[in-house]
Amino acid sequence: MDRRDFIMAGSAALASPGIARAGTPEWVQLPTEAYRGKQDDIAFVNRRTGWYGNGQGKLFATQDGGDSWTRVLDRPGTFVRALGFVDERLGFLGNIGPDYFPGVTDATPLYRTRDGGLSWEPVIIDGPAVKGICAIDVHRQPFINAGVLDHRVTLRAGGRVGTPAFLATSRDLGETWASDDMSSLTAMILDVLFVSDEVGFICGATDGDVTQSRARILRTADGGRSWSTVHESSRPWELTWKASFPTPEVGYVTLQSYNPDPAVSARYFARTTDGGLTWTEMPLIDDARVRAFGVGFVDADHGYIGAVPGGLETRDGGRSWTPAGFGPGVNKIRIVRDGTGTSVFAIGLQVHRLDLPA
Repeated sequence: MDRRDFIMAGSAALASPGIARAGTPEWVQLPTEAYRGKQDDIAFVNRRTGWYGNGQGKLFATQDGGDSWTRVLDRPGTFVRALGFVDERLGFLGNIGPDYFPGVTDATPLYRTRDGGLSWEPVIIDGPAVKGICAIDVHRQPFINAGVLDHRVTLRAGGRVGTPAFLATSRDLGETWASDDMSSLTAMILDVLFVSDEVGFICGATDGDVTQSRARILRTADGGRSWSTVHESSRPWELTWKASFPTPEVGYVTLQSYNPDPAVSARYFARTTDGGLTWTEMPLIDDARVRAFGVGFVDADHGYIGAVPGGLETRDGGRSWTPAGFGPGVNKIRIVRDGTGTSVFAIGLQVHRLDLPA
């Protein structure tokens, strides 16, 4: 496995945006600072206010939906792998940690901001030491608070690619965190996603040695107190990567192949229609060059998968795929809605936005 799972700019992977169908919205490439490879996460609290980061320890903020960006952090040695924001001021930044990517020297896995990203402080995590973070999940559960609709927020940060596997949880808006060693269940944590207070998923892998690894999906039905394997691929050289649940019942997970044999060209993704109890592998594309990364679905049928050499779009629940109109190596797809419309943000070598009707 090439431990640098980013792709280098200037390679043949630099696919141009697809041509939009007549009358349909088009992806727009946003004006961001040039970066040498795949950038990993972008987060928005509304369609205007967001942040993205990269492996050089740089974090950028926008107040206009990505039409312009301001650098708010420059911390060489930190690898901004994951972002999660509760609101316009309170947010969290996951660092992948040392001994995986070249040049990463920062051993602090998680940071917090209370001022919208202008300043950051290390987060103290009680429990087993967390080496690095690959995913942050911000779950808001509606409840009635003294006759008023409110939201109970649970934060989870998991990692990492290439081992070890730890999951940190906070139930008090990030004031205190506790970690769990997940290594008996998965060798890696690539993504964490909860669809309710009780039901959540971990994208994982069966082995730290990718030549032996198979993609694994874990599910909890008790808020993370216990986990079980609900899907495992049959092929070596595979990991899961990212998850998207457009409804509580329908979900998608990307399966990432590192098999160097060009004859092993079939690529797959996993889909569930019963809330993640069972999963079906479906064909994505037959192309040995393809490595899948991010996934995001606007509804149960319409969604996107980021990949190298280029992303893909489906409008029929993954039964068929066409080239997507965003750039290569898209690692995270964020879908942000308000009363006026929907914006889809895709981050990879570049950052793109797609504006849809409400």
